[in-house]
Amino acid sequence: MAGEGDSEPGKSFKLLGFLDVKNVPCARESVLYGSLGSLVMGLGHFLATNFFGFLSGRVKRSCDVAVGGFICTMLGYWFYCRYNLAQQRIRQRMLKEGMKNRALFEGSYLDPGKEQTGSERRDS
Repeated sequence: MAGEGDSEPGKSFKLLGFLDVKNVPCARESVLYGSLGSLVMGLGHFLATNFFGFLSGRVKRSCDVAVGGFICTMLGYWFYCRYNLAQQRIRQRMLKEGMKNRALFEGSYLDPGKEQTGSERRDS
């Protein structure tokens, strides 16, 4: 029975109708870390304010803290992940251009890996 949900490979899950969790980079991890952050912050606030057993009105405030924790944690991890993704893409682009230039200049007097002799230095 494992894999029953895999009957449609192109089917993706959209959160709130617009956030495609399967295809958008960092979306899945952001939602998961956000839910963990909301659980920790809401439960932590509830336990901290109800340490002595007084339950007068603290549940609503703890839920508010949990929602705030979800939003802050999700957005914080979203920006962190997207920043790292952008840096990785820049490094990949630089490496790709460097490999293209290496193939282009390989064997010529402009090859950075080739040692130049004295006569070649005077010519260039």
